[in-house]
Amino acid sequence: MSAAEELEKSATNYACEAIRLDKQGARGMAITTYQRAVEILLKLVQLHPEYGLNKVYIQRAMAYRERILMLQGNVRPIEYQQLEERPSPSLPEEKKTSYEELVLKEKPNVKWEEVIGVEDAKRAVQDAIVYPVQRPDLFSLGWPRGILLFGPPGCGKTLLAAAVATEIDATFISVDAASVMSKWLGEAEQNVARLFVSARNSAQEGHPAIVFIDELDSLMGMRSMEVGGEARVRNQFLKEMDGIMDKGKNIHVYVIGSTNKPWALDWPFIRRFQKRILVPPPDHHARLKMLRLYTEHMKLTDDVDFIELAKRTEGFSGSDIRDICQSAQIKVIRELFESGQANNKQAQPRPLSMEDFLEILEERKPSVSQDTLPLYNRWFETFKAL
Repeated sequence: MSAAEELEKSATNYACEAIRLDKQGARGMAITTYQRAVEILLKLVQLHPEYGLNKVYIQRAMAYRERILMLQGNVRPIEYQQLEERPSPSLPEEKKTSYEELVLKEKPNVKWEEVIGVEDAKRAVQDAIVYPVQRPDLFSLGWPRGILLFGPPGCGKTLLAAAVATEIDATFISVDAASVMSKWLGEAEQNVARLFVSARNSAQEGHPAIVFIDELDSLMGMRSMEVGGEARVRNQFLKEMDGIMDKGKNIHVYVIGSTNKPWALDWPFIRRFQKRILVPPPDHHARLKMLRLYTEHMKLTDDVDFIELAKRTEGFSGSDIRDICQSAQIKVIRELFESGQANNKQAQPRPLSMEDFLEILEERKPSVSQDTLPLYNRWFETFKAL
């Protein structure tokens, strides 16, 4: 057992003992034992700052601390039942509805043409999702339902997933690892099951469903990184993915996973994503199109040279380029306010010049480390599936 597993087991034991004492009315001993559980959970976070379940540990610690304050008579009550490791059959109504707070089902409004510079990824997603939805009768051997998007942050993975959901008018269910591993101990695998039940129900009603899992490596990393209930969640996820990939079913439910660390994924999950697609930083042509797209509603002077700006932004992600355009716009707006003319509703900022963009670039570096790009390319060459 690893040190992290021992700490989590110790925290769970203290929490269970604290709850038992709490039920018996042993207030002083319960407070002391809750406090010990809090200390161990926070120690876990401190020792493993990059671990994907840290948000869960912090949420548990906060819940135990709130119970301590309540027992001390300082704050509103929090029921000790909410701190149990496993939910009881008669869940409180607040707890029954907690799943709805974990997922984002808001319909994305991202147009296909807004996704720039990832033509290979767009083509692969069209093959796997768009065409089967439009003409399922042409796919006698079925179609891929698991799609892995990987690459540096800010290069369009989430944008691509949202755009394809808009393209096929799909129900878009977006979660991250921390929300799946809910603060309710023992309920995480139930959340995974509910996730897929919701997606299947949508598909059966005639609306394709896309389950988008961000930071996939936090949920499906190497087995050596597992702690506590993660194994149950992983197994539930594998079971659900096997269910939607059943060759005999023509169900339009798709899982799109996004990760910045594909090398951290375990093999059972890698092979369930039939499409594994690198989303790289934009090339010169893509950066040129992005600069024109993000400035199309801005007033520019004639000296703005997009070709030169595209050269100077080599290595920048799509998100970086958008931030550069936004910063340049904010710069001239700030000048308007500092001049005192902003109170006049008719006053407008001056047009953006090439110098404005160059000043912003002087103060900004790309968010993508060039040292990591060979790692992505190497993993792509090993596992690519377009």
